[in-house]
Amino acid sequence: MLQGAMIVWFVLTIASLAFVVWDSIFNGVTSWVQRLAWVLVVAYTGPVGCFLYFMTCRRPFPGGHDAFTNKTWKQAVNSEMHCLAGDATGIVIAAAIVPALGLTNGWDSVFEYMAGFICGLFIFQALMMRGMFDGDYWKAVQKTFFAETVSMNCVMAGMLPTMIVLASFWPGSVEPSAPEFWFRMSIASIVGLVAAYPVNYWLVASHLKHGCMTLPGKDTSSLGHRSPERPMANAMNGTIDGMSGHNHSGEDHHAGHGKMQMATLPLATQCMLIGASFALLIGAGFVTDLFVPITFGLMN
Repeated sequence: MLQGAMIVWFVLTIASLAFVVWDSIFNGVTSWVQRLAWVLVVAYTGPVGCFLYFMTCRRPFPGGHDAFTNKTWKQAVNSEMHCLAGDATGIVIAAAIVPALGLTNGWDSVFEYMAGFICGLFIFQALMMRGMFDGDYWKAVQKTFFAETVSMNCVMAGMLPTMIVLASFWPGSVEPSAPEFWFRMSIASIVGLVAAYPVNYWLVASHLKHGCMTLPGKDTSSLGHRSPERPMANAMNGTIDGMSGHNHSGEDHHAGHGKMQMATLPLATQCMLIGASFALLIGAGFVTDLFVPITFGLMN
């Protein structure tokens, strides 16, 4: 029965991935990083990711992308895609490597966390946002560190327990060459997606993180008219500088030279919230340990 379920899942995932790739090429009006994020998320979450793409990001008709993605909950889903794509990619790569290292599940989790954080922060957050900071990549790293950390910790609070528990009851799923491995990663990614949504909703609603962004001049109607909600803006060096984004009221985030204006929190507040996200992650680990022992020995 499990084998049959996996076959159905992989068939649906391949179909979902093929559609999202096709739609991103021929109907996409967002940046290449955002389109890549959706492709990766759909690869990990299959029809679940494809359904979210339909509901929150896909352009319904020429000139309609801004209005379609305007709601806060849709912006939050798109915001989370950047985080989940990078985090899950790093985690999957690490999870494919750790079996060869012969480490215990505790060290495996640490390695996977580090890989997910590095991939999420340095590619799908900082790279995506650098155009909003005058093309300064390292400034983007600094400015996106808070949002990526709290979001990543929530993703991991969902993914890690799922991966550990499934691996304990399903030993064959730890081998990256086995289809069970990829099915386990899909389940863990979906749980991580659900776990991190509330914090991403709050980040977007508070203007602390970007949502869905439309490339200037890309979303035009059949008559060649621009979407009325998108301001004129300048794209710089192929980055996302000047893309449009929306807040929860539908008002434009842009101000001055077409750049999205992001809010900031006092450093003390950021540190407190980062600490709270780590407490959530550690708490998830303790709860998992009640069912499946998490150990930090040198070897299995």
